[in-house]
Amino acid sequence: MTSPATTAPRRRTQGGPHLGALAIVFAALFLLGLVLSTILAGGKPYPSPFGDEAGILAYFRDNPDPVRIGGALQFAAAIPLAIYAATASARLHQLGIRVPGATIALAGGLLASGFLALSGLVGWVLGRPELHAEPALVRALQLLNFAAGGVGHIVPLGLLLAGIAVPGLLARLLPAWLAWAGLVIAGVAELSTFALLVDGAAYLLPVARFTAFVWLIIAGFRLPRQRARSEV
Repeated sequence: MTSPATTAPRRRTQGGPHLGALAIVFAALFLLGLVLSTILAGGKPYPSPFGDEAGILAYFRDNPDPVRIGGALQFAAAIPLAIYAATASARLHQLGIRVPGATIALAGGLLASGFLALSGLVGWVLGRPELHAEPALVRALQLLNFAAGGVGHIVPLGLLLAGIAVPGLLARLLPAWLAWAGLVIAGVAELSTFALLVDGAAYLLPVARFTAFVWLIIAGFRLPRQRARSEV
């Protein structure tokens, strides 16, 4: 007769927050910041750091509230991104992934979140009216805002995608087409580093950013919570 005490209890899988929902919140907060700040500024988009200096200074002087709101929502978007990175890394470990991908995903996601938060805070500072009497300071902060929220955020965001896509492909945790798409987007994100050296390469930033939004959402819904066997 088998005693109940000798029966090994089954371990319950701890999935954490839903990755797809986190990715949706991340993308929604970021996009809401862009759209809402543009609407409140009378349809004027956030100025490019490569534009006319007089126009840039006039935008910040005339639209302090939209700038602050956009910065606050960008900062808010960084929080679900950090949670996504931590949850995805834990999920990969839970699925038996012992290669560096899970750690790369965590490191990339936390760096991407940190730089996005920094960009949002700098954006909030740019909305303070007392700064607008110092054109050189406004321009310096705008360049920091662009560097942190552009290359500083996008390049490590590519590491988050690659850190999920590589084990997702090798261990067949994700459909092959989705894993390969993640690697392509990650490659574009890494190439956006050239935006620091060549102004024309800045077009890579929105390409990588918005495709990454879509990929993170789909991967969040497709990455399983458990496997029948652990082979990696």
